[in-house]
Amino acid sequence: MSRPPRPPANGGARAESVVLRSARGRSVASQRWLTRQLNDPYVQAAQREGWRSRAAFKLIELDARFHLLKPGARIVDLGAAPGGWTQVAVQRGAARVVALDLLPVAPIAGAVLLAGDFTDPAMPARLAEALGGPADLVLSDMAPNTTGHAATDHLRIVALAEQALAFAREVLAPGGAFVAKVFQGGAERELLVPMKQAFRSVRHAKPPASRAQSAELYVIAQGYRS
Repeated sequence: MSRPPRPPANGGARAESVVLRSARGRSVASQRWLTRQLNDPYVQAAQREGWRSRAAFKLIELDARFHLLKPGARIVDLGAAPGGWTQVAVQRGAARVVALDLLPVAPIAGAVLLAGDFTDPAMPARLAEALGGPADLVLSDMAPNTTGHAATDHLRIVALAEQALAFAREVLAPGGAFVAKVFQGGAERELLVPMKQAFRSVRHAKPPASRAQSAELYVIAQGYRS
């Protein structure tokens, strides 16, 4: 297996700042977003190393801390598009990776791609067939469309994480793990209570690749009690 890529570090040579040549036809917000993307060291590293998104480094960093990606594991990636997390799971030696999304995902060598809604009652059976057995790890980097209202956005992402948790409990093997994105806030009780009942360990983490101004956190649940 090839050596895992390293996320960009603070040390070493600093990338030259990129300036937009033209702002014609772009809103101010669009200009700011594009400038940030062009100058983001994780975006630059993802492009150099062949990852489909900078989010790949979030999973790499979470794995370094929590040892989630085990060789020979069966892994499900919910809301996989564009496929960065799926790429990392395959690269780390999973026996089978199934990527699920409503959006089309370009083929990824070593992964099975399923198009559909994970809340579809028929999906757990489809997934089990594709995996060849129960999952060892369910990943969810999903987030709903944001409204700009922090309280509303927090409630929406917690509700989505609750749905992902319910799905994970249908497909996980005993001892399995679950990772989901949430936003910082105080309305997670309805998610954390059943999670702590279902898993031996539940922790929060904000990987370095997560932008400092972002409210996102990840909840990592390990040791599934079937």
